[in-house]
Amino acid sequence: MSADNLEKIHAFLKKANEIAWGPPLLFLLLGTGIFLMIQLRALPVRRLVFALRTAFGRRARRTGEPTEAGVSPFASLMTELAAEIGTGNIVGVASAMALGGPGALVWMMLAAVIGLALKFSESFLSVKYRMQKKDGTYCGGPMVTLTRAFPEEKLAKVLAVFFSGSAVLVSLGMGNMTQANSIALAMQDTFGVEREKSALVLTILLLLVVTGGLRSIAKAAEVLVPGMALFYLCGAGIVICLYGGELPRTLSEMVQNAFSFRAASGGAVGAGIALLPPALRYGVSRGVFSNEAGLGAGGISAAAAQTDDPVRQGYISMTGVFVDTMVICLVTGLAVGVTGAAERAAEAEKADGAAMVIRAFESVFGPAGGYLVTIGILLFAFATMAGWAYQGEQAFVWLVKKESFGMVYRVFFCFAASAGCVCVAEIVWNFAELANACMAVPNLICVLRLWKTVKEGAVRFESSIKKSEQRKNGGRGGT
Repeated sequence: MSADNLEKIHAFLKKANEIAWGPPLLFLLLGTGIFLMIQLRALPVRRLVFALRTAFGRRARRTGEPTEAGVSPFASLMTELAAEIGTGNIVGVASAMALGGPGALVWMMLAAVIGLALKFSESFLSVKYRMQKKDGTYCGGPMVTLTRAFPEEKLAKVLAVFFSGSAVLVSLGMGNMTQANSIALAMQDTFGVEREKSALVLTILLLLVVTGGLRSIAKAAEVLVPGMALFYLCGAGIVICLYGGELPRTLSEMVQNAFSFRAASGGAVGAGIALLPPALRYGVSRGVFSNEAGLGAGGISAAAAQTDDPVRQGYISMTGVFVDTMVICLVTGLAVGVTGAAERAAEAEKADGAAMVIRAFESVFGPAGGYLVTIGILLFAFATMAGWAYQGEQAFVWLVKKESFGMVYRVFFCFAASAGCVCVAEIVWNFAELANACMAVPNLICVLRLWKTVKEGAVRFESSIKKSEQRKNGGRGGT
């Protein structure tokens, strides 16, 4: 294909993304989240501490009876987080602040609060309506929920196919090739490793992790996700602490910029997003890309968990939004903000997220800061690939209706990564972003149609939580 044709395709996809991620979809995402939060009486926020305690407690780590298949609730959450925590937590946050201004971080956090209700609802439905396969494992997600619970059967089938097809494309695009490209570029720029060598090593590592299926991916995620998160948070935390004097000014600028209609560089806002403050547009969209609340993919991982109640797993799955956005994205944004990296990028009209975070870390750690960020990108990107390998496989198997094709998808997924290492990823990235929007629409329609079921489940479980709390309090009072 000629360079001119590639440029035309790229321009088309870029324009399509502006439309897809414009006011209608953003309002649908935010509106659905707000509606669910109201109907659930803010339970996702009120029970966040309970959710965190449940997610990281001993009970969540147990896999249930030996005869049961599947993974523990904790392993399911780590698999979900593996897919969510990626380069978007570093590169995406910084780019959003450069393009939309520092206020993008404010909208990212507000969207995350609303995202708690979205992630809880879609995960609850995925677990409630999941199916058990012949080998005892579970499969679920929006495509299964739609076909088993959506009242309008014909529409349900169309929406389910639309969601599954989009999920496969996102898995191979954003969840694979673009992440592989980020790894190859990071290895080349920082360590001088040729892309072809990175492709070979990455493919081998993926084959070792992915071809073993869910249990293999979950075991890797249980080690990789907490380790990489703590590693990165420690580095970013040190940067924020050493620039602590700049924190009040940074927070003030973020709040003020959140409602400004001027682009970060001072120029005019594009016509496609003129109705929204740039900070809102970039903050919400990049936040959704990061935690995937509203997209429905997390429900696929949640459905694999062994649990005694779909509401409990909904709460556990919901904590992924907190960890991904309210913790990791927040510290990235603050590190970039207090060091002034976002302002310098906006002035130069360069939204290179990786370079911005590297500059922030280098201001404290010197040249070693670049290595820390690069290692973070490598770990985050690989985790994303492992998590999306499972989610993409489940969507693909559901589409073709042949369980045996799962291994075919795993192998293809691994070799697609090698292609991502050496090819130009810009078009793939834009296409994956468009597919992301295509995932969100059927999932949000499903959640809105079944909101009463979500509310009934949450209210029922709330009464059991209160009874449990009363028993504990009574026990303490009697001693």
